[in-house]
Amino acid sequence: MKGWWGRILRVDLTNNKVKVQEYSPEIAQLFIGGRGLAAKILWDEVKGVDPLSPENKLVIAAGPFNGLPTPSGGKLVVAAKSPLTGGYGDGNIGTMATVHLRKAGYDAIVIEGKAKKPVYLYVEDDNVSILSAEGLWGLDTFKTEEELKKIHGKNVGILSIGPGGENLVKYAVIMSQEGRAGGRPGIGAVMGSKKLKAVVIKGTKEIPVADKEELRKLSKEAYDEILSKPTYEFWHRQGTMAAVEWTNENSALPTYNFQDGSFKFARSIDGYTLEGMKVKQRGCPYCNMPCGNVVLDAEGLESELDYENVALLGSNLGIGQLNKVAVLNRLADMYGLDTISLGGSIAFVMEAVEKGLLKEGPTFGDYKGAKELVKEIAFRSSELGNFAAEGVMRMAQKVEGGENFAMHVKGLEVSGYNSYIYPAMALAFATSSIGAHHKEAWVIAWEIGTAPIEGEQAKKVEYKITYSPEKAAKVIELQRYRGGLFEMLSACRLPWIEVGLSIDYYPKLLKAITGVTYTWDDLFAAADRLYALIRAYWVREFNGNWSRRMDYPPKRWFIEGLKSGPYKGKHLEEDKYDKLLSEYYKMRGWDERGIPTKETLQKLKLDFVIPELEKVTELH
Repeated sequence: MKGWWGRILRVDLTNNKVKVQEYSPEIAQLFIGGRGLAAKILWDEVKGVDPLSPENKLVIAAGPFNGLPTPSGGKLVVAAKSPLTGGYGDGNIGTMATVHLRKAGYDAIVIEGKAKKPVYLYVEDDNVSILSAEGLWGLDTFKTEEELKKIHGKNVGILSIGPGGENLVKYAVIMSQEGRAGGRPGIGAVMGSKKLKAVVIKGTKEIPVADKEELRKLSKEAYDEILSKPTYEFWHRQGTMAAVEWTNENSALPTYNFQDGSFKFARSIDGYTLEGMKVKQRGCPYCNMPCGNVVLDAEGLESELDYENVALLGSNLGIGQLNKVAVLNRLADMYGLDTISLGGSIAFVMEAVEKGLLKEGPTFGDYKGAKELVKEIAFRSSELGNFAAEGVMRMAQKVEGGENFAMHVKGLEVSGYNSYIYPAMALAFATSSIGAHHKEAWVIAWEIGTAPIEGEQAKKVEYKITYSPEKAAKVIELQRYRGGLFEMLSACRLPWIEVGLSIDYYPKLLKAITGVTYTWDDLFAAADRLYALIRAYWVREFNGNWSRRMDYPPKRWFIEGLKSGPYKGKHLEEDKYDKLLSEYYKMRGWDERGIPTKETLQKLKLDFVIPELEKVTELH
């Protein structure tokens, strides 16, 4: 094969064994790589297990774009059965580890079992070691990476967990490079459950590609096009932080645990405030539009900010000073906690305290209380910290009326778009492969009719709330690109989404790398195959106990209204949302429960899924 190695590194921590497995060109072509390869492995090998048991498997998967000069192709997928949701869980992370993994001669690493004592994995081409990490256990992710670079040199890729992962916080993530995070649904806790502190990779091989010259030519054209785009300059200044002002303008900024869509101190935490504070920028490998804006926080230390962590740890907690929000963000990165779920969990606690449902804890705007709670969560060092470490869904089950203000879907906390008046975005959250995440169908900009970096004038648009079938179609279209193509390649969506790089570069680059011609029909079929497989995984792991209610957004968006602004009092209408969901299912070839039909599975070359699903549910 060209473009793929066709090799997976297998590591068994229980038995201290390492081996290399080859996989077929057919699997490579059907599932492409990254999320596709990870989902196929988890479907085949992780069935009905406790997510924090040795039987769960951690999959670290690259795609054909990785390790090569492709536009923002420095991503890596980390996946496992999720301890937060109980279903399929993954995330992508921008890291040098993806470059080194591919240059070491592997498309993926699959780690199973559990070490007796803390260990880390060191991979240098074909030489693989499982080494003691007893001196690293307990360190934060920044210090862990620093120590490992002292040992193995700076030219390595490192993935590590902090105290959050060690203490099995349900939304612990895997970290790299002091600010890159991946695996929102608790993939860091899976790593911690295996006593695996870090993975260090060094690769020196040349990746086999089909047409080197064509790859070089297309990459140069794409990189040049990115720099020439009219929105590039504004992107370079603010990155994703431009979304603070935009969501605030459009009643979509998470505020006080999603009780409102605009925040009176939004200007103090937005992209313009960031511009005055920024001391440097960081990016992923092979990226010429870096989004990691680094500021000095209220304690004088560096913190890498983007929109999601500022929205969830800022306005959502009622904290309106960016340097203080930056402290919470830095601590989350050091401890290895997902900033989105952390912000959602602390906001739930704050609202429960204000409602008198919890006896003690911080309230909205309490920066010191929030900071203390972050630490208590990471170390599970208090009763409240231990409680909040379980995430919003589990907290809501123990708080009277908690489900009415629990902002999650399938157990994953909602990311930074408040959707009282945005049915398409609510549908995108509800049908995401991992729970309430925006990365697979960031449809809200299309729904509003303007995007954050189009400039001041573009923000003033007339918006009307509608539930047209076109909205379901747009969610699927974006899922095919964002949750399918980009996750399988695996590459960052931002060049296409934010500055408008032509999407047609991607199949051309894929052909130059692999020699395989993929039409758009082929790529959409691969994306649909991936979505159907992941949905089948959820249904199987829930033992067939599945209904369309699993694809509903949080209750709050139906039973309350916005508290302020031009849409005050407005909220989603359940009957209209339900019809929109039916349209989505129909377009996907899924039944009214949200389960792929037998005909759809056969059409997508997922025949192997049918017998497994028939064991737990009736297929239509």
